Amino acid sequence: MHDANDWFADLGGGTRVALVVAGMFRSDAGVLLGHVPWTTWNPMVADELDEYRRLRQALNCLLVETPAGRVLVETGIGERLDEKAATMRGLEGLPILDAMRAARFDPESVDVVALSHLHFDHAGGLLDRAGQRAFKRAAIVAQRAEWEVALSDNSRNAAGYDQADLRLVRPLAEADMADGERELLPGVSVVATGGHTGGHQAVIVRGQTGTVAFFGDLCMRPWSTEPTWLPSFDDFPLQSVDAKEGLFAQAVDERWRIALSHEPVKPIGRIRRADGAYRYIAD
Repeated sequence: MHDANDWFADLGGGTRVALVVAGMFRSDAGVLLGHVPWTTWNPMVADELDEYRRLRQALNCLLVETPAGRVLVETGIGERLDEKAATMRGLEGLPILDAMRAARFDPESVDVVALSHLHFDHAGGLLDRAGQRAFKRAAIVAQRAEWEVALSDNSRNAAGYDQADLRLVRPLAEADMADGERELLPGVSVVATGGHTGGHQAVIVRGQTGTVAFFGDLCMRPWSTEPTWLPSFDDFPLQSVDAKEGLFAQAVDERWRIALSHEPVKPIGRIRRADGAYRYIAD
């Protein structure tokens, strides 16, 4: 769909990471920028806004290949939205199963699906169009705390989740829920962060020659590297700030490459320190 689909990195020792873009959708710009004043953020995105002041958001996923197996990070929105919902969200492009096949990756080769969190635009591809398990033999790894939030009765929390589909998935995921930091395969770990949601996690891929990190919706777009710039739908904003500052410091010190969860143009880059602030520098 765009050049970002062609990105991959060889981290040495048989570990490789590829970007798979599972389509695009639209999100309200003001909601994404939260408390940041319009006069500050509008010049940054004015050329991208549609007539409803929405931004085009990529559904960026990573496919990680290691000597021990394959890990898919995120699944996008998937293919179960009806026409009305798909139109309302501005959904376009290939869903995850089709996007993987187009990139010549076999979905049945995935051993683990790791999800930063369970919002509809990250976990929607766990089921195929018919409501069957999309990744037939893969363990599904999200934080146990995230499952509790996702299926809670709280109306604010429920708005971000497709609870009907998640109830179908939960029995498939029960045995593989994470409780804090955990290594999924040698060199591939999840780290609980909280913040964006109560059970949000980051995924870190370490090889012999480098590290690639996926911070989920703690780092959606280039402006997210300002720790206090948060979307209005972060459930625990102060926790988000603390988590971002800790992860960004480590990413700078250890020279990690990062993948932004929703950046449609230049989703792969690094974080640098400049004048006491963090900045995203695209590859």
